[in-house]
Amino acid sequence: MDGDVDAEPDADEGPAVSAHRTSPERTVFTEKGNCDGWIASDLVVGLDR
Repeated sequence: MDGDVDAEPDADEGPAVSAHRTSPERTVFTEKGNCDGWIASDLVVGLDR
């Protein structure tokens, strides 16, 4: 690994993962700073906090 990794990101940075709806049936997740990696899903469930 390169350098130290924070266990919790700063609140000012925003989420490390973003969700993009490419169609009503498909959501694609991307990681901040990683343009080579992504995950697509046909089924996404909501998360209650």
